[in-house]
Amino acid sequence: MYGYHGRYLRVDLSRGSAQWLPLPEAVLRRFLGGVGLATYLLHRESPAGVGPLDPESALVFALSPLVGTPLTTSAKFAVAAKSPLTERLNDALSSSHFALAGKRAGCDAMVITGCCTAPSLLVIDDGRMDLQPATELWALSRGEAHARLAARLGPRFQSALIGPAGEKLVRYATISHDNRHAGRGGLGAVMGSKRLKAVAVAGTQHVEVGDPAGVVEAARDLSRRSFGPATAKYRELGTVANLLTFNRFAALPTRNFQQNTFAEAGRLSGEELNAARRVARHSCAACTIGCEHIYEAPVGQVRLEYESLFALGPLCGIGDMDTVLQAARLCDDLGLDTISAGATIAFAMECGERGLLSYPELRFGNSGVVLSLLRKIACREGLGDLLAEGTRRMAERIGGDAPDFAPHVKGLELPGYEPRALQAMALGFAVGSRGADHNRSGAYEIDFSNQSDRLHGSPKTARLAVETEDRAALIDSLILCKFLRGVFSDLYAESAELLARVTGWPVTAEELRQTARRIVTAKKLFNIREGWSAAEDTLPRRFLSQGLPDGVSAGAILPTERLQEMIQAYYAARSWDREGRVQRDLIEGLQLTDVAR
Repeated sequence: MYGYHGRYLRVDLSRGSAQWLPLPEAVLRRFLGGVGLATYLLHRESPAGVGPLDPESALVFALSPLVGTPLTTSAKFAVAAKSPLTERLNDALSSSHFALAGKRAGCDAMVITGCCTAPSLLVIDDGRMDLQPATELWALSRGEAHARLAARLGPRFQSALIGPAGEKLVRYATISHDNRHAGRGGLGAVMGSKRLKAVAVAGTQHVEVGDPAGVVEAARDLSRRSFGPATAKYRELGTVANLLTFNRFAALPTRNFQQNTFAEAGRLSGEELNAARRVARHSCAACTIGCEHIYEAPVGQVRLEYESLFALGPLCGIGDMDTVLQAARLCDDLGLDTISAGATIAFAMECGERGLLSYPELRFGNSGVVLSLLRKIACREGLGDLLAEGTRRMAERIGGDAPDFAPHVKGLELPGYEPRALQAMALGFAVGSRGADHNRSGAYEIDFSNQSDRLHGSPKTARLAVETEDRAALIDSLILCKFLRGVFSDLYAESAELLARVTGWPVTAEELRQTARRIVTAKKLFNIREGWSAAEDTLPRRFLSQGLPDGVSAGAILPTERLQEMIQAYYAARSWDREGRVQRDLIEGLQLTDVAR
């Protein structure tokens, strides 16, 4: 078998044991790797109905056939589990040397179950497992723990670890490596519930590819194209360039989605950040794009992306650059998802201004309270203990009309896209298996194209939304960076050629289209198994009953009836029934019988 080891490691922390299990070629070809393979393994290894923080809940790290090849952006890994934030399937991706070391350790995936009796470190070295004490690492920040592990284990090992937020079971805690994060949905809390501070991997095992010369040729061509105009934005300004663009389109969520433009956006713009604070530009492991922009702040150097900038800035009414940079650095060190952290604080601020929470400091624009609350959230101290639960659980506890403006779908907080101003994206949020998410659905691409009217959603966009979701599923399973999507003229055909050169399989574009549909549907089947119903595919009442107040999107509204028409069109485009359920003939046609069972 080329491109794979053909096996995964199942670790039971309660027993302190590990077992190698086969991954047949037929399974790998159906699910590829990354998010696809992780979804398959969750169906197999995580018992139905088990709570996300229960010992029996499975935490899956999955690699892909492209990891370890010279193909640019391929050094990525996926992590998946049942989310403690949404109670549904959650997957997250990170670029890092951890993926390369994991492949050399001899596995295509790791499945971790059980719970350690004390804080521990899981070490995988050339396929051998060792559980080591990690009490001295517990309560350390991400950066401090990473430095201690590097000194303890040496340069051979790469570690994925959690910060204090994961240890305290904050429902949106992250898993980190080298200041890169598998961020959304609380995977760090799942790891913390197992008293597992870190997973360290190393090895010397090499996987052969089917056509070595062909892979090198394809890698050179892909690297050359990665320097082109499709990725220029990421090299020049990074994703922070989105802030002014979204503000111009009046689609920038501000003050907990009460407004859609931010008067102080210019002070936080990518242009201002790069002129005043940028000190370096870096690349992820095995990447030629170089999208990572590093900025100087009072607390040291900070990597900043649009989503962190929006969530810790305009969403909280903060226009001060220093505060945003410090807040982003705090989230990185504490192990907090910046989107959920910012959204939860913004929601608390609105509750404070409405008198639903009796804390006078909860006011939009209060820089000090943002920094203070981030620390309290990570420690579950005082008000932070409530905020650590995420906006859905907060709203349920606060009561009144709080659920109407809690900014989440299925429990996952909305990213920086105003759904009333980007109504194809609103559909993507509503039906997403992970919840409100911009990485598993690229429906915003439809809103910014000439294929739809972004202020007046239509059932006609459902098919296009399905296509963006399928493309994302394929990219996340191969795994490649989504910033490369613009360099492909035909993603499926070109991906088939790359995969064929690595694996030796006679893959076709149509096979990969079917694979993408299979992976999306497998995620849906997991959620159905865990209690999903069609009532979850919606948006908070605010977005369905209040028009936008500002700019060129003023007056835009997304009525419930329009959203439901779009959702029904989406279900039909996926060949699901009117309740969003997957029928037996489709399960069989997509070769998902074993998963559905």
